[in-house]
Amino acid sequence: MTDATAAAATAATTEFASLSESRLADLRERFDAREANRIAMNAVTDSGIDKTARNFDRARSLQRRFSTVVDNGKVTSQARSGRCWLFSSLNVARFVAKKNLGVKDFEFSQSYAMYYDKLERVNYFLQDVAALVAAGEPADSRLMQHLLHDVMGDGGQWTMALNVYTKYGAVPKDLFPETASSQNTGQMNTNLRSVLRQAVARLYEGADVESTVAETLAAAHRVLTIHLGTPPTSFDWEWTDDEGDFHRVGEITPVEFWNRYVDAGLEDYVCLVDDPRKEHPKGTKIAIEHLGNVVGGTPTEYLNVPVDFMKDCARRIMEEQGIPVWFGADCHPMMDRTNGAWATDLFEYGRVYDFDFAMDKEERVRFADSAMNHAMAFVGVDVADDGTTTRRWRVENSWGDKIADKGYFTMSDDWFSEFVYEVAVPKSYLPKEYQEALAAPAIALPAWDPMGALA
Repeated sequence: MTDATAAAATAATTEFASLSESRLADLRERFDAREANRIAMNAVTDSGIDKTARNFDRARSLQRRFSTVVDNGKVTSQARSGRCWLFSSLNVARFVAKKNLGVKDFEFSQSYAMYYDKLERVNYFLQDVAALVAAGEPADSRLMQHLLHDVMGDGGQWTMALNVYTKYGAVPKDLFPETASSQNTGQMNTNLRSVLRQAVARLYEGADVESTVAETLAAAHRVLTIHLGTPPTSFDWEWTDDEGDFHRVGEITPVEFWNRYVDAGLEDYVCLVDDPRKEHPKGTKIAIEHLGNVVGGTPTEYLNVPVDFMKDCARRIMEEQGIPVWFGADCHPMMDRTNGAWATDLFEYGRVYDFDFAMDKEERVRFADSAMNHAMAFVGVDVADDGTTTRRWRVENSWGDKIADKGYFTMSDDWFSEFVYEVAVPKSYLPKEYQEALAAPAIALPAWDPMGALA
């Protein structure tokens, strides 16, 4: 008897306790016995939990002053899409490009990057699934069902973004602007999913792999182009810098544009993660099976390190190189979206509910309470007088300038420890033992592992 069969047999013979009227009466009595419960109910039903639980003293002490600030100008807006990983990586890139162009205002086309990411991801998915079908993977297996349910979302990773920029370059936003579907991707993604799922159904019915992949790729290309437009393969580039000087380069390709103006070596960055689970030792490389976007591109791998090392790298990049730092976090816990703040004690939910929320970072990851879901860029840090101890962080978000400090958020250092999972840093920042770990085989985690969550 397998473990799963034994568990099912045990569940079938276990007598579960029903929620009886006497138990309900006891719950009501216990609720009414605590006067604070009724006060909390009155406040929350009228104002909502966040306004009721907001820690006034903590909120006013989270200052917006930083010892190092990287000014990246006006924030961007991803609108109703999940493109934060593209916005945040291009926010790092645009800072470099603005310095090279001599301008304060510049934005790359996030729609251009999304177009090629999705087209490449269609091909990656088809090739991956076709190989699994050929190998006999059951259609109802956990893996196949995970891949089918997770396909064609907007999320991604730093490495996946750089795969796109390396292969397809980038263009200024006015040359491939936003469309209705780039700003609200729901229906486009739904239709793309149906196209891909139909292809998988045909593969399981025994359809020819090569023709099925070709026809599906062509259909997905049509969907993307109808929703987003035809991206330029070259363009005439000219601009006026902030000194009033006019510049004309002439015809240039997107790859040439990227290589000329984003010369900070971003392609050589590596991703550091804080996987707190003890079975994944620090100083080892992690990979997620079946996670990627560009066939033949750089694989999505991370180096698992202590969170304090991640902080030190982020601080050094801003202090030494003066450029923003891409990172991924679980943005929802203890977030004041309106005022733009994160701190581990920003909301006193436990006091309102009379419940001790006591899980640590490892437990939250292990039991599905937390995972990376949003990518942003650090653009400032406040450091103590010892020169290394970080106190709080300034964050460039991509939710527009109508919230927070004109779109910029403030993060406490303890929140970084608990809810930041990934930071992209130059490979040169790693000590010898971490450099060697990068060359070693990665620990391969299944496709559904929380470390494979996409921003």
